[in-house]
Amino acid sequence: MYVNYEKYEIIVGLEIHVQLNTLSKAYCSDSTKFGSLPNTNISPISLGHPGTLPVSNKKVFENAIKLGLALNCNISIENRYDRKNYFYPDLPKGYQITQDKTPICTKGFLNIKDEKENLKTISLTRIHMEEDAGKSIHDLDPFDTLIDLNRAGVPLLEIVTDPVINSSVEAYNFISEIRKIVRYLDICDGNMEEGSMRCDANISVRFKGEKNLRNRVEVKNMNSIKNVQKAIDLEVKRQINNYSNEKQVNQETRSYDAINNKTFVLRSKEDAHDYRYFPEPDLSPVIISTEYIEKIRKEIPPLPQELYLKFTSKFNLSDYDSKYLTENKDIAIFFNEISNETSKYKLLANILMGPIKSYLNEHSLNLSQINLSHDKVIKVIDLITNNKISKTIAFQKLFPLILKYPEKKIINLINIYDLNQSSDEDKIFEYAKIVFENFPNKVTEYNNGNKNLIGLFMGEIMKLSKGKVNPKLANEILKNLLKNHKS
Repeated sequence: MYVNYEKYEIIVGLEIHVQLNTLSKAYCSDSTKFGSLPNTNISPISLGHPGTLPVSNKKVFENAIKLGLALNCNISIENRYDRKNYFYPDLPKGYQITQDKTPICTKGFLNIKDEKENLKTISLTRIHMEEDAGKSIHDLDPFDTLIDLNRAGVPLLEIVTDPVINSSVEAYNFISEIRKIVRYLDICDGNMEEGSMRCDANISVRFKGEKNLRNRVEVKNMNSIKNVQKAIDLEVKRQINNYSNEKQVNQETRSYDAINNKTFVLRSKEDAHDYRYFPEPDLSPVIISTEYIEKIRKEIPPLPQELYLKFTSKFNLSDYDSKYLTENKDIAIFFNEISNETSKYKLLANILMGPIKSYLNEHSLNLSQINLSHDKVIKVIDLITNNKISKTIAFQKLFPLILKYPEKKIINLINIYDLNQSSDEDKIFEYAKIVFENFPNKVTEYNNGNKNLIGLFMGEIMKLSKGKVNPKLANEILKNLLKNHKS
């Protein structure tokens, strides 16, 4: 049966759980260290023993305000806690401490790119504080499910969007931006594979132009941004096929099976009243002063979209370069700081995206873990600009040496490894002669009009000179020789 998918509109709302990187849990002093032995980061408080009392973690409020300000939210002055009641084996208290009626952040928005690369504003409903549940492990024992309560009580921020996302691409772009922001704010590592950032997608479809929302399906257990996109595409197709075959789409919770690329039913979807929310009796309301909010606002670093706009508009970098630089906070901030000391923005970008990034990848390091000062990068930029060293030598040889021997002066490395640029015209003539002898047919093609071959000849000269000749001088000499060369 033919199904016209174009008749339908996709409606998606996301719930993103950001696990905060505080040292202790949300309401007690238990460690939050990832990878500890099972059931070692626990206490009577996180286990919900009778007579124990929770205490608010100030760092959770600080991180929540940071995220709210970064996402253009209103910050609630009065914050109250609520209990969300439900039974689950890895929820030791039988409830979560959360916020129902007074979320710490309301409204807000984030601009992303849609499928056609146009700017789109995704509005938020709220961001609220809550605690995590433990972890059920199903694949270690063939007969039993194992419970690890180390994660129980770890602080979370839940970001809830309005149902305004209209494609899996928009969902992918939104989550990607959120991950960058929490990393820039240094409140979460954004590692979905380890569960420190998780996403649930509420998905429904309707005819284009239809006003009412139809039943929605919540899809859980997606451990990568790509899997969120795949799960949305699968669920949209399933729902449209159901409606096209006059079948009902039930409001339910489904899980995503990444191995078989399918969704399957977990349970019928609960409504809010099923959780029996009521005020948390053991925690007093917390009042946040406007002075405290402004203090935190001043501590927020430049954020990725702000830096992207600066890099493209002020520095005239390409969309690709700007996206690449802002993908990593350390590299983006490093570039932004050095940009105050040089006007060679494209060369600086190439250095960070080329030899520096290669070194970091090769050694599995972050920029903050290597000894690379602004002065050294500026020094190399000046050497290249003033034709003291070729860009090829700088990228392929000098920077690896600078990173390997951070204690040595750049001038000493250049002298020790004989990296100075050569402007010896006789040598360039000699290299050109060798190239012409090796590529006589290409010389003929060049003289017959294929001027793009100049790149081939220059590449060969740079190989013969091991990247040491002055490229500008070599290019001039090469063109003159080719003009007068008779093959």
